[in-house]
Amino acid sequence: MNRTLRLLASAAAPVALAFVAIACGGAEPAPAAPCPKAADTSTPSIATSPPAVSAAPTAEEAKKFMEQVDKDLRRLWVARDRAGWVNQNFITDDTEALSAAGEEATAAYVTEAISKARRFDGVKGIDGDLARQLLLLKLAQVVPAPSNADERRELAELQSAMTAIYGKGQYCPPPSSPIAAKDGKCLKLDDLSRILKKSRKYDEQLEAWKGWHSIAPVMKDKYARYAELGNKGAKEIGFGDMGALWRSGYDMTPEDFEADIERLWQDVKPLYDDLHCYTRKKLRAKYGKDKIPEKAPIPAHLLGNMWAQQWDAIFDVVEPYPGQGSLDVDKKLRDKKYDPTKMVKLGEGFFTSLGLEPLPKSFWERSLFTRPKDREVVCHASAWDVSWNDDLRIKMCIEPTEDDLITIHHELGHDFYFHYYYKLPILFQAGANDGFHEGIGDTLALSVTPQYLKNLGLLDQVPNNDKGRLNVQMKMALDKVAFLPFGLLIDKWRWDVFSGKTPKAKYNEAWWALRTKYQGVAAPVPRSEADFDPGAKYHVPASTPYVRYFLARIYQFQFHRALCKAAGHKGSLDTCSIYGNKEAGAKLRAMLQLGQSKPWPEALAVLSGEKKADASAMLEYFAPLRTYLKEQNKGEQCGW
Repeated sequence: MNRTLRLLASAAAPVALAFVAIACGGAEPAPAAPCPKAADTSTPSIATSPPAVSAAPTAEEAKKFMEQVDKDLRRLWVARDRAGWVNQNFITDDTEALSAAGEEATAAYVTEAISKARRFDGVKGIDGDLARQLLLLKLAQVVPAPSNADERRELAELQSAMTAIYGKGQYCPPPSSPIAAKDGKCLKLDDLSRILKKSRKYDEQLEAWKGWHSIAPVMKDKYARYAELGNKGAKEIGFGDMGALWRSGYDMTPEDFEADIERLWQDVKPLYDDLHCYTRKKLRAKYGKDKIPEKAPIPAHLLGNMWAQQWDAIFDVVEPYPGQGSLDVDKKLRDKKYDPTKMVKLGEGFFTSLGLEPLPKSFWERSLFTRPKDREVVCHASAWDVSWNDDLRIKMCIEPTEDDLITIHHELGHDFYFHYYYKLPILFQAGANDGFHEGIGDTLALSVTPQYLKNLGLLDQVPNNDKGRLNVQMKMALDKVAFLPFGLLIDKWRWDVFSGKTPKAKYNEAWWALRTKYQGVAAPVPRSEADFDPGAKYHVPASTPYVRYFLARIYQFQFHRALCKAAGHKGSLDTCSIYGNKEAGAKLRAMLQLGQSKPWPEALAVLSGEKKADASAMLEYFAPLRTYLKEQNKGEQCGW
């Protein structure tokens, strides 16, 4: 897929995920990882328990309690994440069981630790760092497990099973299908996604969309039970449901957090509405009014992405000024024979140009860069620190495309964040909030400007007039702006499921109601409760909270504006690249080093001097495009 910039709305594993590819016999990953020493693979007993707490706890006891919890969590999380890495790189029944066992052991420990930590609530003399660790302990489990051992085991098995179903998903079209392969082979997600990106034939796109969504119905019962058990675990540690737990991780109340993201959405919604109106007009001109009526939602399969979350693959359909300079980076990557390793080296070079330290040697030995031919893997791109000790790597099936080049920047952003906080206490080894973690790599990717790409020989010329500039802005907006409502609605759907507002009997109905309300996108064919379309998006079966990606879209422009100011940039935001600027790098490094040791407004202030999320930087960045869209939409019936 052609892109000038992209934020991967598909992201690294939650705070509690990190990783190491183990290849000890059998098929090896590519590139292969060395077998770890025996000492590296020690797994704590599932019976590991948090330290006991006295009847009248003191601040000193709280300190010792957290010191022991830190040691225990390191052992448990490393054991779990080693199993998780192996499971995602060698999907079998056995690795699923190992992964589930790791999740179960962790969940049992954290549930008990949270219960014991409550004894320190209100104890005098607890300092700021210790108080924050006690707070973050309560938020440490994305999916809190019930105290009942059988239910805890069941929940872990459900999580592993759903992730495996997604990872092994494929569609086997009949011979009469418009997308049937000549050799009759089944099609995986990347095959089906390629059809949506490249084909402009309505029936082919529809078949690819339907094919992938057919993998998800088998998850529906599992998901309902998972939500039930996760809610039970959340209630046991003091939250109303799992959604309330997720919304509590932003240094504000869940209610204030919901209000804050609604504030940000209302700030950017007019820009999205203008882009939607223009895009629908262009698609109607291509496919006809019978396929896309006026003032109607856009059929989900026509936007170039399996989930219609980003639209940059249809840039050729909506390009404002064709012929005003080629933005085809894909062809240049192929012509220059960029292999996966060379592409990752290019991404690393951007970070090191800012004065950040290079990736460790083990990164290049243990990462997965290509899809193996001999086994099933989860190709969804992710970043890991398996040992929580600078054991960095990415897992990604890289192709020579601009899309993947920007994704590499995104994933490396996670890894460099891991690197700069890995010496902190374990509960501080996270982003200031999860939106920060998702936004770092994409902030740097905003500096992958046409001039930067030309300097690398990946563009022939820089669009240097207003028409060329609008082409670049349109391509960017199809990624950054088009994604915004999707970044909100996934968790809005889950929050309603967890709270009971959306019962199992209305899972799919509620999903499409939200997609229509926020995105102005509709299912291309009738759907029913026999379908489970939320399960066709990785983050749902993988239990990855998603509003972080919405926040990352806002934060990255705010970060970019601050770093451009630090770099002394003069001119518009869309022309700024901080590549090679050590002053900007120092600002970035100062924030990364904090991890989650401080509330996120304080981390934001270190980088930008601001303490409030602000969408004005995004609006400033796209101001030229907004003027163009308003002019082009005159006479259109915008909205849906």
